[in-house]
Amino acid sequence: MSSDADARTTPAAPGGDRRIRAEILIVLGLSLGASAAYSLVAIANRLTRDVPLGDQTATLNPPRDERPFFDLVYQLLGIIVDLVPVALVAFLLWSAARPHLGRLGIDGTRPWRDARDGLGLAALVGIPGLALYLVARELGLAVAVVPTALDEHWWTVPVLLLSAARAGIVEEVIVVGYLFARLRDLRWGPWAIILTSALLRGTYHLYQGFGGFVGNVAMGVLFGWLYTRYGRLLPLVIAHTILDAVIFIGYPWAAATFPALFAPSS
Repeated sequence: MSSDADARTTPAAPGGDRRIRAEILIVLGLSLGASAAYSLVAIANRLTRDVPLGDQTATLNPPRDERPFFDLVYQLLGIIVDLVPVALVAFLLWSAARPHLGRLGIDGTRPWRDARDGLGLAALVGIPGLALYLVARELGLAVAVVPTALDEHWWTVPVLLLSAARAGIVEEVIVVGYLFARLRDLRWGPWAIILTSALLRGTYHLYQGFGGFVGNVAMGVLFGWLYTRYGRLLPLVIAHTILDAVIFIGYPWAAATFPALFAPSS
């Protein structure tokens, strides 16, 4: 544990608090901060429509083109572009000494243990998350989330798996690994960091309705506490990726089997 803690609390490069705050705004503006802004506008848009929130739909993986080849190209380009801010924060927090990404909670020393912990965390979060979604749908506080509207092609499942990995990597590296490191540099307390990160996570999911907001804030608090306690990011990335992969790939079956619960309103 001492090596993890030392890596996470290494002093930031000279430049002062103002430079760190500016860097945070730039990184978030290129990634999840922009998503949060769009989600705030989206929920305002949804709430001011004539259609009740519970009768609206949000599609997470829509087709990008009617021709399969170009749809595939657009899907892959979107995934690559979304990962660029991850490369940016890895560059910003890269350490010349090993572990190079220690400030992001990544050292590669316990891959099997991280995978095991990530799988267990996915199971712990997945069932309550599904229950919360169904309750929010019943109360009309969440839109019908359609995880994928892609047609069936040879590349559909691989793209959905890549999309799930993209979400896990982008969200956990930036909203946990990067943000925790930089807010520590600004001398924020642990719970101030955890709650700020969790509220950001909930805000960029507001386009799904208030159920998505509450569920993701709760997930953010849990993930933030675990990261503060153990300092390991990979279990969070793995858990998030597993959750999204199960949702994306399992949705067509769930919608066909339980249309009243999962299929969007016609």
